[in-house]
Amino acid sequence: MKFRHLIWLRRTCQALFLAFFVFLVVETRLPPDAYFDYSLVSSEAKGIELSQPVSFFFHLDPLAWIASGISERRWIEGFGWAMALVVATFFLGRFFCGFICPLGTLNHMAGAFRPALKGKTLMAANQKKDDRKIKYFLLIAILVAAVLGMNYSGLLDPISTLFRSLALSVFPGIGIGLSTLFKGLAQSDIKLFNTIGYTAENLAAPVFGYGYKAFQTGLLIGALFLVILFLNRIKPRFWCRVLCPLGALLAVFSRYPILRLEKDESKCTHCGACVKSCQGAASCEPGIVWQNAECLACFNCQDSCREKALSFHFKWPMERAPGIDMGKRAFLGGVVTGLSVPLFGKLDGKMYKVSPPELIRPPGSLRESDFLARCQRCGLCMKVCPTNVIQPTWAEAGFEGFWTPVLVMTGGYCEYTCTLCGNVCPTGAIEKLSVKKKIQAPVRIGSAYLDRGRCLPWSGNGPCIVCEEHCPTSPKAIYLREESIAGADGKKVKVKLPFVDLKRCVGCGICENKCPVKGRPAIRVISAGESRSPENRILL
Repeated sequence: MKFRHLIWLRRTCQALFLAFFVFLVVETRLPPDAYFDYSLVSSEAKGIELSQPVSFFFHLDPLAWIASGISERRWIEGFGWAMALVVATFFLGRFFCGFICPLGTLNHMAGAFRPALKGKTLMAANQKKDDRKIKYFLLIAILVAAVLGMNYSGLLDPISTLFRSLALSVFPGIGIGLSTLFKGLAQSDIKLFNTIGYTAENLAAPVFGYGYKAFQTGLLIGALFLVILFLNRIKPRFWCRVLCPLGALLAVFSRYPILRLEKDESKCTHCGACVKSCQGAASCEPGIVWQNAECLACFNCQDSCREKALSFHFKWPMERAPGIDMGKRAFLGGVVTGLSVPLFGKLDGKMYKVSPPELIRPPGSLRESDFLARCQRCGLCMKVCPTNVIQPTWAEAGFEGFWTPVLVMTGGYCEYTCTLCGNVCPTGAIEKLSVKKKIQAPVRIGSAYLDRGRCLPWSGNGPCIVCEEHCPTSPKAIYLREESIAGADGKKVKVKLPFVDLKRCVGCGICENKCPVKGRPAIRVISAGESRSPENRILL
């Protein structure tokens, strides 16, 4: 292969990996055929697993692997691809950023679409600047926080950031818009529009979700994603140059490149074409030392040079590249921040006191300290959940648990035989359960309790057995007793009063979700009684 064709190889790889990433985002869901034969209460159910490797990009992510391993203080399984990427980066530099990273590809595309910077302003923006030290500051802060047991890598990791943005904001937003449009067409009296509406909805639903999926903080997640893309108008691949902690980690490992940029200063006319086209501000112009750690392997400099003064070659033996320009301030600032944030983040007491009643974690979640040490806040479990019950936290888990998964029963419920959240979790923060273990152990995520003042039978406002009807456990955790109570007119009426047997309740939340008393249901689930926490169990 001729080296001038490397830029086309890079573009092809970028397109393929971005398409693969989007495909995996779409496929992180309950399989469409399972919607029709998925058993609600069958204890003999085999269970449903995703055949696609939806966690592939996360297992390719060295930052997720290293941060999770340090914070958990143990070897995290499943990250063989990340180890291979680290080894390859030693010799090929930051090729992941140029060839594979889907967020990097989107930033590259956003920067190329009607760029705001041209000519001299673009050359000035592509010069070596101190702002790129920010990503090293963020990397140091993440790793130091991980030493203290807090894994914040998912907040800024590019794979987690992109998946969270697409799965919890972009796709649901598009889905709601399309669903509203198609339902409007389907309700039209014009047969053509009616047919188009039904057909289009059937085609779009498997991609963007069935019904109106919604996630709390979705607006914030989407706004941050748009800001990341907009920053490319200020500087090409702003995120990759200035903010990306994974890019900083790969820069640290890019020490012995065998793929090097060769400069022929005798041919160079210093036209600036290479500087304008450089995506990483890697000092590609002849006469200046090439910054291998900042090079994103885009090969634009070689492609844009008319005098052929630049060329990439494989060169042996290996030579150590210039050290990274981290700076003492970035290093010390990262250390101080990494020490301060976890310590100050514990001041709300939510990690060391009894868990807040509304903090209900997915079934199979580790103990809270271990869970926070592993969770990538990526949104995989939220995207795959068929009932939309798993949501990103806001304040339920305190500062330390921001954007980690929590179950909000008013929006959905934990399907009794579903174990998909543990099936897709890339770091094992949610244990991979079998249906048999989940049901027979059983795995409890909380306990239901009755608010008798709001319950229709208990308050004398009418008969209702909805919670008992929907309870999936066998025997049922909600049972009924027929008793006489005073009605609204003072007369005695016979009603069936619901009671909760805490020894049988698993906290699935279907009773709360289906309760006809909306807003604040008459039966609600709290985290007390969860299996994962000895301190939060109910001893009966």
